[in-house]
Amino acid sequence: MDFGLLGAVEAHEGGRPVDVGHTRQRAVLAALLLEDGRPVPVDRLVDRVWGDLPPLRARDTLYGYVSRLRAKIGISRHPAGYVLETTSTDLHEFRDLVKQARNAPPAEAAPLYDRALGLWRGEALAGLESPWFAATREALHAERNAVRLDRNDVVLDLGRHTALLPEIQAQAQDDPLDERLASQLIKALHRAGRTSEALQHYEHLRRLLAEELGTDPGPALRDLHLELLGPKPAVPRQLPAPQRWFTGRTEEVRALTEPSSTVAITAIGGAGGVGKSALVLHWAHLHAKDFPDGQLYVNLRGFDPAGEPVTPAAALRGFLEALGVPDPPQDVDAQAALYRSLVADKKILVVLDDARDTAQVTPLLPGGPGCTALITSRRQLLGLISAHGAKSISLNVLDEADARAFLTARLGRERVAAEPAVVDALLDLCGGLPLALGIIAARAVTQPDLPLAALAEELAEHRLDALDDLSSSLRTVFASSLRVLAPAAAELFGLLGLPTAADLSLRSIAALADLPPARARVVLRDLETAHLVQQHVLGRYRMHDLVRLYAAEVAPADDGPLRRFVGYFAATAHAGDMLIEPHRPPVDAPAGEVVPLADASAAMSWFDGEYEALLAAQRQAVGRGCHDLVWVMAWTLTNYHLRRGHAAEDLAVWRAALAAAEALGDRSKQVAAHRYVGMALTEFGVHEEGRHHLGRALELVEDDYGKAGAHRAMAWALERQGDLAGALAHADAQLVLFRGLGIPVRVAEALNDVGYRAAKLGDYARAEACCAEALALNKELGHREGEAATSDSLGFIAHHHGRDTDAVRHYHHTLDLYRELDNSYEEASVLRHLGDVHAALGDGEQARTCWRQALTLFEAQGRVEDIEAATALLRST
Repeated sequence: MDFGLLGAVEAHEGGRPVDVGHTRQRAVLAALLLEDGRPVPVDRLVDRVWGDLPPLRARDTLYGYVSRLRAKIGISRHPAGYVLETTSTDLHEFRDLVKQARNAPPAEAAPLYDRALGLWRGEALAGLESPWFAATREALHAERNAVRLDRNDVVLDLGRHTALLPEIQAQAQDDPLDERLASQLIKALHRAGRTSEALQHYEHLRRLLAEELGTDPGPALRDLHLELLGPKPAVPRQLPAPQRWFTGRTEEVRALTEPSSTVAITAIGGAGGVGKSALVLHWAHLHAKDFPDGQLYVNLRGFDPAGEPVTPAAALRGFLEALGVPDPPQDVDAQAALYRSLVADKKILVVLDDARDTAQVTPLLPGGPGCTALITSRRQLLGLISAHGAKSISLNVLDEADARAFLTARLGRERVAAEPAVVDALLDLCGGLPLALGIIAARAVTQPDLPLAALAEELAEHRLDALDDLSSSLRTVFASSLRVLAPAAAELFGLLGLPTAADLSLRSIAALADLPPARARVVLRDLETAHLVQQHVLGRYRMHDLVRLYAAEVAPADDGPLRRFVGYFAATAHAGDMLIEPHRPPVDAPAGEVVPLADASAAMSWFDGEYEALLAAQRQAVGRGCHDLVWVMAWTLTNYHLRRGHAAEDLAVWRAALAAAEALGDRSKQVAAHRYVGMALTEFGVHEEGRHHLGRALELVEDDYGKAGAHRAMAWALERQGDLAGALAHADAQLVLFRGLGIPVRVAEALNDVGYRAAKLGDYARAEACCAEALALNKELGHREGEAATSDSLGFIAHHHGRDTDAVRHYHHTLDLYRELDNSYEEASVLRHLGDVHAALGDGEQARTCWRQALTLFEAQGRVEDIEAATALLRST
């Protein structure tokens, strides 16, 4: 009996087919035949036939299959399992013929190979599906492919290339990356007089290997290529393989592609690890066909931590040798002249990677109009731009979408989708820096069983340590950039690692470094040129998070720079607060550099610009135990917070100030801190804790001025809690104390507080009398903030007293004043009330306009309850 495995599994007896049953039964037969007479245990047969999905009674089912086969085929049972002893299979015959062919001379081997390959009737073990059969089938096909390649070599040796060509071309389409098959096709094409097609196929394979595997053709194929080229002038193809996982950079690729009427020189600048080389090589491989005369490449190692930069002479010698000059001249100028002459009329791409400076690359620039030069550097090569008209492209980190695409390309969609929150964290921690993303991806790929969450946790806790591996290190990259800086720039780089703010103004950096602003700007320009800092808006500078972490590692241990830095914020904030609210009782000015501020508007602009850095400075003052600065910074921020509606931030800075006041043992500072913490907590509806702090302020206060201030805070808190009678009582107590002290501005504020609470209780006569007296006092004193607050109260009184036309007048005057004072918080509240008055007057359109304007401001200020109220009003009209 004869058996077939090289196609559908079948059996023949005396030339007649034998029915060997359905697919599973044929699978049992095939599993026994492939063991070459060795016994196969029942469990192994079950596994081979069904894999991971056996039926419930698999052994019984298998016994049935074997029983039916034994009725027709000689299967025997041994203690170790079932056995089918036969060598009458087409697989045995195939292997016997191949063995004979390999030991025969070419003329006899060719027909033997043909007979062997002719035994194949299609896909081996056709129709049998299980993991074991899939693996066995793949191994058999690999064996057949190897025989095909052996047979192709024999046929080529016999000179039958013309007849073989169609077959090899079809095979190459099915297996385009097989270098041995490609070599056979190139030989056949060349011998058939189609050398240009042979060279084209080599180039196609070279690019395919670079794109798919990131590698170049092997030595045998390269030697064959050179043999085909013969004695023609050398065409250099020096580009390294492109990055397989290159993603994004659409705008930069487009910018590199823009045509130029002159010699095209483009300088690509960016920080170390940002992906400059990857971008250039990606573009270069995409456009290699545009440079038929070759591509020259040199790594100039301008920032290589392991050695010195490549000299122009060494780079030129390499270029000249690649262009077919066996013995270049020794003089650099002569080398450069010869190089330019050789490429003058050619279309050649020149890639100068990792340049130190303009002087290093100038001799390497081609002069012909058909040439293109791409230069990468961590520094801005201003000399190239000014002297050679180079285009400049500055490379930044990847945006979130491109960074995610990069990780997905490296790790696969399934792994990224399995841990979406962890991937988000990794992207955030890497900050879009391609080198950081590449290191994390490499670690994940080489440790497939390690959860991404473990990598994210390590990266969060040990940022730079987690980004070191045997081949790449962010510390090394940053250190090599730092090594080439001027001493002043290197020193400033370390100082910039001290603050924790996301970005810094020129003035704050000047204070940190103890430099005049003009000098600080010059030194910062050196860091900008090295792509270690970025001036993202005029006068403000920032670092990538990972660069800042390295700067912190090399920062000086001296406490002086950071204290100067915090002192700048505290002193300027103090001066700005006095401009915003000149009637506020002063506190001692802290030591520090003060930025000149012309007026209250300039002060508000300074607070707006420096706000996040100012908060960060207070947090650092807390960490350094600078209690005096912590308290005064909270004090100076209070009015700004009121005008901008930063309630949560106000609570945070005053909690820190309370701890500082207690550490200082300063009773008056504790009173103020308790008062402001209590008011902030009440603003958030945390009434019990708020009352505790306001009560502590009243307990601790010793002077009448402080008692009046504590009563005012308590009145405000009780009003917020709905206790209007209690609020009025504290407001009256405040008024009595301030009248006794004879302080007009405080008396005016107290009169307004009493009048407003009286109005809320329905005593409009007293309310109007108090507010009218307060308004006159505020106007006499020039207290615009007090005038605005009192005019607001008069608007409220008029509206609730049935005089809506007067209310509109008062509210419009209030709006003018708050806008003049840049108090957007109160502006929003007044707009809401003005809308209510217009609604009462029947002017629905004007009411909706006011409510919409108020809602926009409420949303910007995060005032949840006010947002809900304004939204409800708009929906109801």
